[in-house]
Amino acid sequence: MQLTAPATRRTGIRDTDGMAVASFILGLLGLLVLNIFLGPIAIVLASIALWRGTQRRGRALLGLGLGVADLLVLAAFVQADSTISWSF
Repeated sequence: MQLTAPATRRTGIRDTDGMAVASFILGLLGLLVLNIFLGPIAIVLASIALWRGTQRRGRALLGLGLGVADLLVLAAFVQADSTISWSF
């Protein structure tokens, strides 16, 4: 006797879609603040989402690109100021 309806969609896909969106948002925020923390988190979340086969592949790729851009912006400011902290 089956008490629950069979699942038509794995819940893991919904989790990976959330990771893709989160990586995009964190990568975007990382361009403005805390890029030393948010950039690597965006890269990791996007990589996991892509590895697990997210349906929001474009968002995951944007999150990956923005995470890398966060680190490149940080490297450019560190090179210009010779310090890990930067401000406008």
